[in-house]
Amino acid sequence: MSTWWKEAVGYQIYPRSFKDSTNDGIGDINGIREKLGYLKDLGIDFIWITPIYASPNFDNGYDISDYCAISSDFGTMENFQALVKEAKQANIKIIMDLVINHTSNQHEWFEKSRNKTVGYEDFYIWHEPVDGKEPNDWQSIFGGSVWTYDDVRQAYYFHTFAKEQPDLNWDSSAMKKKVFDMIEWWADQGIDGFRIDAISHIKKASWDTPNHDAQRPFKAFQNVAGIGDYLTELKTIFQKHDLLTVGEASGVTAEEAEIWVGQDGYFNMIFEFEHTGLWRKTSDELPFKQFKEALVRWQEACANGKGWNALYMENHDIPRSVSVYGDDSPEYRTISGKALAMAFMLLQGTPFIYQGQEIGMTNTAFHEINEINATDTLYMYNELLTSGYSETQAMEMISAVTRDNARTPMQWDGSEYAGFSEVTPWLKVNQNKGAINVKLEQENPHSLFHFYKYLIDLRKTHPVFINGEFRYIETEAEPIFYYERANEQETYAVVVNLSKEAQTFVSLDELSDNQLIVSNYLDYDFAKLRPFEARLYKLA
Repeated sequence: MSTWWKEAVGYQIYPRSFKDSTNDGIGDINGIREKLGYLKDLGIDFIWITPIYASPNFDNGYDISDYCAISSDFGTMENFQALVKEAKQANIKIIMDLVINHTSNQHEWFEKSRNKTVGYEDFYIWHEPVDGKEPNDWQSIFGGSVWTYDDVRQAYYFHTFAKEQPDLNWDSSAMKKKVFDMIEWWADQGIDGFRIDAISHIKKASWDTPNHDAQRPFKAFQNVAGIGDYLTELKTIFQKHDLLTVGEASGVTAEEAEIWVGQDGYFNMIFEFEHTGLWRKTSDELPFKQFKEALVRWQEACANGKGWNALYMENHDIPRSVSVYGDDSPEYRTISGKALAMAFMLLQGTPFIYQGQEIGMTNTAFHEINEINATDTLYMYNELLTSGYSETQAMEMISAVTRDNARTPMQWDGSEYAGFSEVTPWLKVNQNKGAINVKLEQENPHSLFHFYKYLIDLRKTHPVFINGEFRYIETEAEPIFYYERANEQETYAVVVNLSKEAQTFVSLDELSDNQLIVSNYLDYDFAKLRPFEARLYKLA
């Protein structure tokens, strides 16, 4: 099987917010086509496109009503086929988002299942009322019960997420055949792989299992024992077409890495949640020690050919990394953005850049609830009001954590709608578009955009960053992330200050005798690492 993805750099596109070609306020497929040259210039090898299938859009496309149709919001199947063709001409591969834990409740399969149409009765997870009540007290990831009563079938159906997203029943052989046929259909459209959404949720524990504990929230339907049987079947279909597979695998630990992404693993790589999950657990400062430990744990779990992993700091579900892990003030936004880029881009694995990350897009200030779109944030807001918080307090609490921070329109230039559209977009444009946009970044040779280009080129011209050994170097300075990449030809040291405070440590003097390849500061003070300073040394 091909392993082209080990040397590749991916780019995640959230189409609704990337580029609007029709001026209806919604990004679309032809908008992506317009920007293939931009992605090629950045050095991207493949793009992951979040769902563009037919959908009522209760959860922005992650509630699919027809797997084999394109949503009219985004264009047509002809537009998509043109995108595939033009991307291939630019040597850019395309991977789609595969959502097979659940569908929309408007999917034809669900309609047939609730009506007990022959052959579809068990496509979803149904349960009769128990003493007139729900089968158990499990809570869904979006809040509220996992069970919703359906008047037509007169039974409860299960949903890991919103009630509009009923879970498919992976114990149904008829349902699986339909899913496998659909995967093969997409492979025939010329795509190169899939990012597989919420895949660690497809197996459920017995209904009497306690669902929640401090270590494993949602443990009754997250990476449950026995899930491997389903994933092995899926893998057979993927391998048949030599498709790249990236599993979204919440609840999977580094100790399980080899099972999931090893030589005989279920997927080529996964998105794990250990390092990005930390920002929710701290009120003020990033816990540097735990952040480094999480990254190192996965590097070591996949070392020596035991596995491969997806490297990322942002996606459509989490706030902007420069606002969470860095400092989005004018003084440090670019500096901290470069520090984060160096910290993750030179690890072993396949890096994914989320749209706008390469120009340092930041969180947005949301002031009114009608500016919010994310389903889970709306639920959180109402819960806060019910708990006694004022509207102002509730808005302050949700603004920093809402997924909408990652979904504001891409900032192409400083015009009224940031070059994304000529009309009011579906979600507000960040007010800092005049200071942060692609046009300015491309014009400035010292910008974050050009730093990402440099790091991408470094990976492609130095095999040590692909297959070289990873060595973590501990220092007495907790905010310092210090590691080496080494092969028989060369050794590099990556030293990053993850904090806003200057740092010194014993080994810094020794490093100064080596060749400094690049830094995110334009001048040098070898005695200390300044706020968010990052350096790459070639060791003698």
